[in-house]
Amino acid sequence: MTLSTEQIKELKIRAIHIRKGIIEGTYNAKSGHPGGSLSIAEVLTYLYFVKMNVDPADPKNPDRDRFVLSKGHAAPALYAALAERGFFPVEELKTLRKSDARLQGHPNMNYVPGVDMSTGSLGQGISAAAGMALGAKLSGKAYRVYAILGDGEIEEGQVWEAAMFSAAKKLNNLVAFIDNNNLQIDGTVEEVNSPYPIPEKFEAFGWNVIRIDGHDWQQIADALDAADRSDKPTAVVMKTLKGKGVSDMENQVNWHGAAPKQPEYEIAMAELDMALAETEAE
Repeated sequence: MTLSTEQIKELKIRAIHIRKGIIEGTYNAKSGHPGGSLSIAEVLTYLYFVKMNVDPADPKNPDRDRFVLSKGHAAPALYAALAERGFFPVEELKTLRKSDARLQGHPNMNYVPGVDMSTGSLGQGISAAAGMALGAKLSGKAYRVYAILGDGEIEEGQVWEAAMFSAAKKLNNLVAFIDNNNLQIDGTVEEVNSPYPIPEKFEAFGWNVIRIDGHDWQQIADALDAADRSDKPTAVVMKTLKGKGVSDMENQVNWHGAAPKQPEYEIAMAELDMALAETEAE
């Protein structure tokens, strides 16, 4: 699918709104994970506004496509995408992590419309996604399953059990995006426990592997088109920038799990508002 200039403009605007939602949520919560949430705004935007068959008016439709945020700590991004898509009011993002609210620090499928799997324990999400994909095969359903994993998350052994299982069961209805922003809570992924080379590992486990710039709209579109044609599960290894869209947060490991205070919040929102105005004027 070749995206038009107008389509890309619309997607850019949606992604900026999602980034604003991430900042709004983490600021009001005074906690959360903005860095790795900001880095996946583009792929979430494309999935929810172009690719996936989902309906906010019928979030439990058995024929819907499924999405699993395996890196569950990036819940602010998923919530912002779901709110932008209309699953619940955008204003609710301000309740992130409040004790009496449904938008908790990790996604909970029992309370939040549009959340298909409760996640947070790293490695388990991709296993659940593989189970969903197998369920579609066994029941003759056409729905597809999409997941996002962190590059730090794939240091977990369970990820590779799920990878082996998915290839063995020929789950070509499963697409896993690996958010390769090269930073995790304690530093670079090389410093902590290097998962490199990531593409070659998934290839060795029998997956179709696609390498892209995770902030390039056309590359995201092309990768998903290629995944549709594959007879294997697909791993899309995305080079991304942690904190993307907020210059003071970009490629800074300290923003993995720290919320912006008021001055930082105001600077970030002003920068995003400026980006929004410039995009709308294009």
